[in-house]
Amino acid sequence: MEEMKFEDLFLEIGGFGRFQILVLFILCLPRINLPMHFLLHNFLAATPPHHCAIPPQEAFENLTAEEVLLISIPRDPDGTFRSCEMFSQPQFQLLLNSSLQPENSSIIQHCQHGWLYDHSQFTSTTATQWDLVCEQRGLNQATATFFFIGVTIGAVIFGYLSDRFGRKAMLQLSLVCSVVFGMLSAASVSYSMLAITRTLTGVALSGVSLIVLPLGMEWVDIQHRTFSGILTSIFWSIGNMLLAMVAYLVREWHWLLVAVTGPCLLSIVCLWWVPESARWLIANGQVKQAHRNLLRCARMNGRKDFTVSPEALRKMVTDKKPGGSYSYISLFRTPVLRKISLCSGAVWFGVAFSYYGMSMNLTGFGLNMYLSQFVFGVIEIPAKIIMYVLVNRVGRRQSQAWSLILTGLCIGANIIIPKPFTSLRSVVAIMGKGFSESAFTTVFLYTSELYPTILRQNGMGYTSFVARLGGALAPLVFLLDEVWRSLPEVTYCGVAVCCGSVAFLLPETLNVCLPEGIEDVEKTQVKGPPQISAPESMPPLLK
Repeated sequence: MEEMKFEDLFLEIGGFGRFQILVLFILCLPRINLPMHFLLHNFLAATPPHHCAIPPQEAFENLTAEEVLLISIPRDPDGTFRSCEMFSQPQFQLLLNSSLQPENSSIIQHCQHGWLYDHSQFTSTTATQWDLVCEQRGLNQATATFFFIGVTIGAVIFGYLSDRFGRKAMLQLSLVCSVVFGMLSAASVSYSMLAITRTLTGVALSGVSLIVLPLGMEWVDIQHRTFSGILTSIFWSIGNMLLAMVAYLVREWHWLLVAVTGPCLLSIVCLWWVPESARWLIANGQVKQAHRNLLRCARMNGRKDFTVSPEALRKMVTDKKPGGSYSYISLFRTPVLRKISLCSGAVWFGVAFSYYGMSMNLTGFGLNMYLSQFVFGVIEIPAKIIMYVLVNRVGRRQSQAWSLILTGLCIGANIIIPKPFTSLRSVVAIMGKGFSESAFTTVFLYTSELYPTILRQNGMGYTSFVARLGGALAPLVFLLDEVWRSLPEVTYCGVAVCCGSVAFLLPETLNVCLPEGIEDVEKTQVKGPPQISAPESMPPLLK
């Protein structure tokens, strides 16, 4: 029998039958879990309304709780009590005329006896557990940054391990670690324990986000890869919606962590059925196991006449792993590739920075935070579907640039729209979230077409690293509201518009042959037949 490529096997075993549908469905279960952890910070570390705790005094015996607040806590010009300050002595004159706020700032001090929290919305959060408010507010926001640092480290670790020891084994390992560290973080007895366990949870979940898509893709023929990518991406949005429902039902942070970590156990059980990638097995010389897995696939797809022998598989020409003899430095050695790498890095940073900036500001748009989370998840699904049509009609470059610029303009519009216009603010925010999701959907497809085959995996590794950097910095930007209340939104808006504009500098890839080597990128790309599917090494949707 003459040598054949792995793609030719799909003609015999079926490239998209019952077997592939079941594999994709099982792999979508852990995919649902990802946003429940990635966006958990919104509810885990929520800061409810609070004010300084006031120690009881004999002079307060005949006063109502509201009157005690009036003489003990200074108020802002809009009449709300300050969260982080108290009077050093009770100001009894305010009982006669509460509008006369003392002008002497020397009688105002920081909270001396802790804080009292409004528990009407949350039973407890990390902010109320360890008083991570006022001067300690930065530590509360940092829990999200620690998680994303873990995700960044995990990408490097599991990227290597899944190529070395197999997709399935490493996916199981990352799921088991996710359960262990997720439950440990739920049992945290100190802030430092929570910071460490959330970082390790990020490392473990990074393996899930990295491996799920390639494992599914390696069992599907070329024609159905784009469809498979959309399917697994839609399950991210379903997880987004489920997070809103779980957080609404579970208001105590320990149990909320247990609730979002528990479903990983179901994924671990179901994953036993999913076979190891036959491509990976053949590439690593485990031909007998690959043959057994292919037989199983053929039988389930009703292809009883599958006759390829293990010997034929052994002779098979396996594709060389792209990026083997190249490093990340290769992305910056030649002028055109250097321009592509710098520009695509900027675009990825802007996409992730604005996506997590919007996703982690649920209270700033006029809806309650549970409804915001749910609607933000719902809007992602039509945004993904519309974008997959648009990129093939108007092109990758225009779609990428305008979706990111419009994200920034929607964030900017909400700075100008007055707070009382809650309905208008909500509509603009939902539109912005749709554009943000569109930008994320486009950037995966676009970037994978920009890099040559020999550097595609390196290119995707570099850009996803930059994206995670954007994700890690996004929560910290909220701390800038101490300088100026609208500064966080101005920052998100500015970064999105600038990075979106950078996309205009990238070459268009619609209906252009995929570059194979560096020289294909450096010379002017020649128009070729339309790309009917995503490139072979389509990257995982690493939100």
